[in-house]
Amino acid sequence: MKEYLERIVDKELQLRLEAFGATLIVGPKWCGKTTTAGKQAKSILKMQDPDMREGYLMTAKTKPSLLLRGDNPRLIDEWQEAPVLWDAIRTAVDDRQEEGLFILTGSTSVDDKQIHHSGTGRISRLKMYTMSLYESKESNGAVSLKELFDNPELDIDGITSEMKIEDLIFAACRGGWPSSLRKKSDAAKLIVAKDYVRNVCESDVSTVDGVNRNPVLAELIMKSYARNVSTLVKKSIIYKDVVANSESVSMPTLDSYLNALGRLFVIEDVEAWCPAIRSATTIRSGKKREFVDPSIAVAALGLTPDYLQKDLKTFGFIFECMCNRDLKIYSQALNGKVSYYHDRYDLEADAVLHIGDGRYALIEFKLGSAEIDEGAKHLLTIRELVRQYNKAEKQVPLREPDLLIIITGGNLAYTREDGVKIIPIACLKD
Repeated sequence: MKEYLERIVDKELQLRLEAFGATLIVGPKWCGKTTTAGKQAKSILKMQDPDMREGYLMTAKTKPSLLLRGDNPRLIDEWQEAPVLWDAIRTAVDDRQEEGLFILTGSTSVDDKQIHHSGTGRISRLKMYTMSLYESKESNGAVSLKELFDNPELDIDGITSEMKIEDLIFAACRGGWPSSLRKKSDAAKLIVAKDYVRNVCESDVSTVDGVNRNPVLAELIMKSYARNVSTLVKKSIIYKDVVANSESVSMPTLDSYLNALGRLFVIEDVEAWCPAIRSATTIRSGKKREFVDPSIAVAALGLTPDYLQKDLKTFGFIFECMCNRDLKIYSQALNGKVSYYHDRYDLEADAVLHIGDGRYALIEFKLGSAEIDEGAKHLLTIRELVRQYNKAEKQVPLREPDLLIIITGGNLAYTREDGVKIIPIACLKD
């Protein structure tokens, strides 16, 4: 039997089952949703079972409640194959007035027009990602994000990571796909992300909403996105990039493909944080382009670990994508949300991690030590802008950042004299 690697979302799912009648787990294909849900389910209905699919769909059309029979929690895997199940589950939760009845999993988001009720108060939504470095047992987890927020003076000096830059590059190229960790050879581990991208382009972008799309164009769009990963490039630039290689593309067509990739949880852009510390005209509010896993960018561009070892500038953008993925995973129990800050004066924080109670951290990602001083200067300047704003605006002050962090690809954790914490990505955990 294959070993189950514990996921940070396990505890969150358990909590949701205690609080709600049903829980919907969404996220990209192959990220482990079904396996994780199955660990807590007592019966399972797999809507994509080829032997049973047609029968299940017919039952869903005639009497969907029959598919809900079974020990609870009952897992309905890929429920979006029969959207009518959503309203059936909502009705069952209302009728039974119990918690932990159903777990739903889905690799695509469903058009709201296909369901009659949002499920608010009955069906809780839980986002799941690929595996973080801590979940894949590559980060030693010596520095806890939760502990840092609760105790900003926590002593981290001298904590070390065993991951070298070559290890980080390989981890990013392989990605956090659970199946890749079970492969024996490095070549087999690296092929999983490539196969994922091929499946997305050749099949999923069309099946997500029934619109027939061109696999070649889908690949071109993903390549352009990958070339601009972790940047604030405008959609118009991506459009020009794609048009240069495919003349028959319109902006609405590009939007259609990007919408499909979003619904498949392939791309997940980062929103801007726009506090009042600067004029609205000076703060950039566009989205930072990101994939849900760094290996998607690597596979879309056809890159290899050997290549990236010789091109650390390119890896710097992929490293940021990996850091964002891990931050989202680690902060889930804190109701975390990741944004970024960047203004036209080039003052930036690569990430702003907000947690549910209002606390937040300003974060920079620096692959090596050479840029740490510059990153720290940016974070300290933003904090000073908040302080200056609060002196002038006393009625509605902004909260000062609770943490200033630089996440690095280095090996040593420490706190600088100015209070900025330097933490290797391979030392972090939730």
